[in-house]
Amino acid sequence: MGKPSIDQLRERARGAVVTPQDDGYDEARAVNNAMIDRRPAAVVRCANAGDVMATVDFARENGLDLAVRGGGHSVPGFGTCDDGVVADLSAMRSVRVDPVRRTARAEGGATWGDFNAATHAFGLAATGGIISTTGVGGLTLGGGIGYLARGLGLSCDNLLSADVVTADGRLLVASEEENPDLFWALRGGGGNFGAVTSFEFRLSPVKDIYGGPILYELEDARTVLRAFRELIADAPEQLGGFPAFQIAPPLPFIPEDRHGEPFVLIVSCWAGPLDEGERALQPFHDIAPVVAEHVGPMPYPALNSAFDALVPPGLQHYWKANFVTELSDDAIEAHLVHAPRLPAVNSTVHIYPINGACHRVAQDATAFAYRDATFATVIAGMWPDPADNEANIAWVRDYYEATAPHSEEGGYINFMADDDQGRIRSNYKGNYDRLAAVKRAYDPGNLFHLNQNIKP
Repeated sequence: MGKPSIDQLRERARGAVVTPQDDGYDEARAVNNAMIDRRPAAVVRCANAGDVMATVDFARENGLDLAVRGGGHSVPGFGTCDDGVVADLSAMRSVRVDPVRRTARAEGGATWGDFNAATHAFGLAATGGIISTTGVGGLTLGGGIGYLARGLGLSCDNLLSADVVTADGRLLVASEEENPDLFWALRGGGGNFGAVTSFEFRLSPVKDIYGGPILYELEDARTVLRAFRELIADAPEQLGGFPAFQIAPPLPFIPEDRHGEPFVLIVSCWAGPLDEGERALQPFHDIAPVVAEHVGPMPYPALNSAFDALVPPGLQHYWKANFVTELSDDAIEAHLVHAPRLPAVNSTVHIYPINGACHRVAQDATAFAYRDATFATVIAGMWPDPADNEANIAWVRDYYEATAPHSEEGGYINFMADDDQGRIRSNYKGNYDRLAAVKRAYDPGNLFHLNQNIKP
């Protein structure tokens, strides 16, 4: 039999198969990072797991590159490819909550906005990201750092099972009981092992939080970062949030004459009893004079989507990242040199605390290896005009090179750029060889290679 054709793929798939000859092709091939301009041979808008299986088979049997797209937020543009086939899961977005068991099952294309809307109705949550349009799948497979991580662990720590289409086109269940080696690898190993069509999560009682952004003058940045470092070391685990650098957007709670200026801030999140929130955040108010704040009780999904407007589709993206075991004074000094040069209101630097519950998981219990790291730093270069690419990429690289000597060798794969493939082994520390063995077992031909790739 000959290789299957596009027409045969169309016959097998319930979702639309979009090719360069079809209307809507440019929309179908687009990802969030406008720096990425690739032209796949076909984009399959998968309607169900069967469509994903058909797409995987088609790519394998035709020797084509295969990209798997969930939320489309991959900075290196792993959700698309040139001349290959894209399994676009973005139509598979249902989230079903079992409030008795406190679990939720999310399809592979669901975003954290979809997930939070479903779980919040029951007063439940799991650790999600910082932007609600981020895909549940990509965030979880890379680990999953977010506001609730200190109390609930990473997103992958709350994963109970996953349905996975592997390179041979089979649909497998991965859990502690079924295919446990695959389940281990999925929790931090990225998209290397298959296309996950659904995720089952453990939920915890979190409905409303007390928090929001607190802005300080740049001249107080040293004081703010040092104080946060000390406070978060043994703070109650219900206290989340992170320090950041940000150009002030035109928001009503920020004095109008300060719009467009860079600030240091703490984005706070108290997930304990609301009536304890003001007291829990008081240390942040005592650090230094507050320029502006928008702090109070709010639904958790409101905080999780608070920065969405700063990250619309179509920006240019270039990011760098490192894990940090100790936010040393020297590291802080490097931040103080480069952070004030933020190139656009969309660009930001976040220093996420990943202690607390994250530290109670052994380094080899999941693929996510940096269980001794205290912070995960991301320098997220984002801007609208491609004419600024060279200068702004240089800002990210210079910043990264200044902070890297004060950081761990590895970084969080969800924050990696397309030129970070050489860091893969470091990102997984002692877990890399085991990951490569799982890769050989489930994807010996490296069909799933459009990712931060673990070679079989």
